[in-house]
Amino acid sequence: MQLTKAVVGLALSGLICAASAETIGSVDTAFKLIGPDHKVIVEVFDDPKVGGVSCYLSRAKTGGLKGAVGLAEDTSDSSVACRQVGPLSFPGKVPRQEEVFSERSSIFFKHVRVVRMVDPKRNALVYLVYSDRLIDGSPKNSVTAVPVPANQPIPLK
Repeated sequence: MQLTKAVVGLALSGLICAASAETIGSVDTAFKLIGPDHKVIVEVFDDPKVGGVSCYLSRAKTGGLKGAVGLAEDTSDSSVACRQVGPLSFPGKVPRQEEVFSERSSIFFKHVRVVRMVDPKRNALVYLVYSDRLIDGSPKNSVTAVPVPANQPIPLK
């Protein structure tokens, strides 16, 4: 019983810490007679550990009947652009590499992930978007960087 509570607690704490995306808009890419059209959606999320940074994520969303009922597997096509949208702040130390966003892109074992990496030599935050699957992921990816002013060193863990 206690093990179950611990697992549920860890799962919930992971959900609370994860960034959630807000949909900005979408465009249709292919007409589907039954169910929603295939789309490219644009979402935004704020970096959960770096104040003043927002990341814009575009990704394919499969439509049709399978897409309507949640059984479709989205393609691995995605792009990320992170920008400084306010004063940069670091409430705590930042790991050299950390997943800042994850969302399911199929009913089983496929996710779109965004990882933040720190480039201390250039004082920059680098964001990488990719998709993975339990057995085989995709090499399709996109990268962006947010420069941090030289007088504001990034506090590393």
